[in-house]
Amino acid sequence: DVQLVESGGGLVQAGGSLKLSCASSGLTFADSSIGWFRQAPGKEREGISAIRLSDNTTYYTDSVKGRFTIASDNAKNTVYLQMNSLKPEDTAVYYCAAHNPYFGFPLWGMRFGYWGQGTQVTVSS
Repeated sequence: DVQLVESGGGLVQAGGSLKLSCASSGLTFADSSIGWFRQAPGKEREGISAIRLSDNTTYYTDSVKGRFTIASDNAKNTVYLQMNSLKPEDTAVYYCAAHNPYFGFPLWGMRFGYWGQGTQVTVSS
């Protein structure tokens, strides 16, 4: 079974940084893709970044470009999201998700069908 476990969330002041981790198991990691999503109260789930692990192609939504960086450690089957210059509007539950070729949330030509449990990020003003 595929399992994804996020960690690294917390409370930070505006302008601060956090680094989220997504530890995976049950995937052929180097052939997969991992995405980061977030959902704020009353808002739809938003895809914010992804990495295609076969060639390290990365994707970012406009609102996080230049502030967030996605990276992987293939030896640890883990993907990270470094978040800098955080803003109150970044407050949300952050989820990582893995590509599933058959079903899932469509984004950037991929489908994200395996999900972690989420980690809360709160940015205070």
